[in-house]
Amino acid sequence: MATVLSVSGSPSATSRTARLLRHLDRRLTAQGHRVTPLDVRTLPAEALLLADFGHPAIVRATALFAQADGIVIGTPVYKAAYSGLLKSLLDLLPQYALVGKTVLPLATGGTTAHVLAIDYALRPVLASMGPAHITPGWFTLDKDITVGEDGTASLAPGAAEGLARVTDQFSAALGGRTTALAATG
Repeated sequence: MATVLSVSGSPSATSRTARLLRHLDRRLTAQGHRVTPLDVRTLPAEALLLADFGHPAIVRATALFAQADGIVIGTPVYKAAYSGLLKSLLDLLPQYALVGKTVLPLATGGTTAHVLAIDYALRPVLASMGPAHITPGWFTLDKDITVGEDGTASLAPGAAEGLARVTDQFSAALGGRTTALAATG
């Protein structure tokens, strides 16, 4: 199966975005994919802010992008756009870092007023990086993500069904087997 890089662009250690991605990662793993998580917040801030392309952590992150068949990009929405943290990483990647890749954009936010951030802010940047395919994205309201005592996310039924659908479309585009919505929603 495919190798998937699951990238969280949230600056928060208790991020709902990262937890949503780990939820999605489990579904992709169950479908036979090898998933590697990357929380951008764990990369050195100085390397990101000073655009240190040669920093070992940035070189490793760039290599993860190069090795992946598919990339899931998750971000919280701030000021109707994806996070500045994610932007700082995308700016350090080679111009065509996504050539030949299948990409799934995801976003989380507090209000439906930000639902278009995927299509009007994130998708154009991802498209400029040359992916083979950007699958339909998904926006999840913060209130639809509940974090359990063990730190795992559970989703409201409508959000779970929508996320399962776009995850399965992404998996199918990678050549993976898809799971029935009710099985792991």
